[in-house]
Amino acid sequence: MTTGSITGSIAGSITALTLSAVQYEALDGGVVANVPEHIRLIEDAESHGARLVVFPELSLTGYRLDLLEGPGEWLSAADGRLDGIREICRRTGITAVVGAAFKEEDGTPRLASLAVHPAGTIETSFKTHLHGPEQGLFVAGSHPAVLEIDGWKVALAICFDAARPGHAEWAAEAGADIYAVSALYTAGEDHRLGLHLGARAMDNRMFSVLANLAGATPLGASCGLSGFWGPDGLPFRQAAGTGTEVLTASLQYSVLARFRRT
Repeated sequence: MTTGSITGSIAGSITALTLSAVQYEALDGGVVANVPEHIRLIEDAESHGARLVVFPELSLTGYRLDLLEGPGEWLSAADGRLDGIREICRRTGITAVVGAAFKEEDGTPRLASLAVHPAGTIETSFKTHLHGPEQGLFVAGSHPAVLEIDGWKVALAICFDAARPGHAEWAAEAGADIYAVSALYTAGEDHRLGLHLGARAMDNRMFSVLANLAGATPLGASCGLSGFWGPDGLPFRQAAGTGTEVLTASLQYSVLARFRRT
């Protein structure tokens, strides 16, 4: 747990970050079908002032591991199918975190969050705690990426990563202010979801954010509940239903400063 003091000059130099968590019901048709919807939802988030937009785990395909048996739905950093997302990020100044099956230059298969920056660059973060059939498809990552957005540090987590306290602890030691989780929590996992997101935030004195896959999935119906938790571990905005929804909040750095002084 990080509890170190923050000086007034540091806290005063960083203000609010407006962030959108997109609860997203993936369309059939893989990457090609889902990219236009991602663009539309990034535009929606931009209208609410978002600087960072987080999509769920495997948002560009849905949790359709069967689609990954062939090469067609795997992405690489240079894949032209991401050009539309690159362009909307360039035009809006938003960094968008999208979920995909990804192959590194050497062919290593990853379950990834891809942070598409306004400059067109892509920063990758890989799921570190694979489970079930994922273990036969992907190679686990070693630690999360930590993005820097307007002076804030945002650590990326993918689903089961959030169930492991050590993952968030590593992020906090790396200076993370926000723990952004892209996931699939299904019906009946409401309590588990709340415990994970609340504990990660409270124990490490940071905000946590969840973008949950929506609708029907191969693992069952989504439980929804995408949203935001404060460093007190309490939720302060969550999705009303289990369908696609854009949730936006303005996170105040002064709130972190207050909790980290105690």
